[in-house]
Amino acid sequence: MRAVTKEEKTIRMTTQPVEKLICRLAIPTIISMLVTSFYNLADTFFVRHLEQDSMVAAVGVVLPLMNIIQAIGFYHGHGSGNFISRAFGRKDFDEAEKMAATGFFSAVGLGLILMVFGLLFRRPFALLLGAKTEATLGYTMDYMRFILLATPFMMGSIVMNNQLRMQGNAFFSMLGLASGAVLNLFLDPILIFKAGDAIGVAGITMGFGAGMGVAGAALATGISQVFSFCVLAVGLFRSDNVKIRLKNFTPTMYYFKGIFKGGLPSLARQGVASIATASLNHSIGLYLADPLIIDAAQAAMTGVNRIMMLMYSSLIGFGQGFQPVCGFNYGAKRYDRVLKAFWFCLKVAVAVLLCLSCLGFVFARPITNLVAGASKEALEIAAFTLRVQLTAFPLAAWVVLCNMMLQNIGVTGKATLLALARQGLAFIPLVLLLPGLFRLLGLEPLLGIEMVQALADVVSLLIAIPVGLSEIRKLERLRDTENAGM
Repeated sequence: MRAVTKEEKTIRMTTQPVEKLICRLAIPTIISMLVTSFYNLADTFFVRHLEQDSMVAAVGVVLPLMNIIQAIGFYHGHGSGNFISRAFGRKDFDEAEKMAATGFFSAVGLGLILMVFGLLFRRPFALLLGAKTEATLGYTMDYMRFILLATPFMMGSIVMNNQLRMQGNAFFSMLGLASGAVLNLFLDPILIFKAGDAIGVAGITMGFGAGMGVAGAALATGISQVFSFCVLAVGLFRSDNVKIRLKNFTPTMYYFKGIFKGGLPSLARQGVASIATASLNHSIGLYLADPLIIDAAQAAMTGVNRIMMLMYSSLIGFGQGFQPVCGFNYGAKRYDRVLKAFWFCLKVAVAVLLCLSCLGFVFARPITNLVAGASKEALEIAAFTLRVQLTAFPLAAWVVLCNMMLQNIGVTGKATLLALARQGLAFIPLVLLLPGLFRLLGLEPLLGIEMVQALADVVSLLIAIPVGLSEIRKLERLRDTENAGM
């Protein structure tokens, strides 16, 4: 089959019906995001069957580290990818090639630095992330070791994944991530359990295994991420993609500024998510006294976070189908198509999130039983927390899609504000203060911890409504000006 040229791709992205384009691009990006969420969900699922809350809690404590890795990867991936899609719209392919190399090699270099420092200071790092009991601290350090060793590959994979999909090649992005996820599912039970261990699923007993426990889950993730890196590298060198070549690495202020403008919202969003999760872990240790309850609460929140991340990833994946359409058409000054694509995505996203929330609310207990710790206390906390969070979940559609649109059209300041809103401006202050307020009112501090995320979603929507509407009105004026000049 003949390869699509860059010019043909630009024409297709700026002329085909936006609904058709978004749906075609969104299917593989949704799968890619679900696959990414599945890495940690699979780890939590298998570790849950070791029947120790502290092991599940350790997986949750390492989540801020994963968020840091994703923050740096998405900063360079989204920053370079957004630049590349707009350069395609202008038909400036030389700049696109230089940006591809600059974004990739910058991210991998920072990944190597994080790996070295993380391994040298593993114990203080684990305490900083929120390990609160001795048992959880030990398991956290075991889990961190292999995640840190895989960090440069994880960052490189994120950059290649985003550059691929921002060029309209979401299929290869999906293939790279999906192949790693399948490998991860295969390796998890082999590395976690030993011969004779019962997994707890359909009466399965392991006939063999390494018996590494929680460290085995991290090793499985690390090997899978390296494999994904290799598959994505092969996909990136197809003829119709911008190639990553060391000779094109151009570490100048012009390209770093381009990455900054397109990637700062992603850095803010993922970086704040890291701080938010660590703040949640510290809040649990601050307001709960019994070590067993601390482990149970952290294990419960770990499970709920994994479930919500899986659902949330469907929204992010759908929005990523919108992003290249937005970038190409904004670069081509087709503002009418940018607006049409945004409103289409918003309607679909709200409807889907409502359905997911209803299903999750009804089946909260059996869902959380799969991943939310082993004790009765952990399961009770998890089921209630999931139901509370789902009541506000559909509100995220407006916040996420406005954020993505502003990021793609280069409105960096407002896009960063929206990226910070949910987990930063709202969640972090609430998780640190609300449990204490509940205690002053004679209520259980744990109830405040359980309600934080839902309240943060409401606050972030109140911030996002005026910010999003102001930029939509600007796009409408640009559309009218373009139409008048035709």
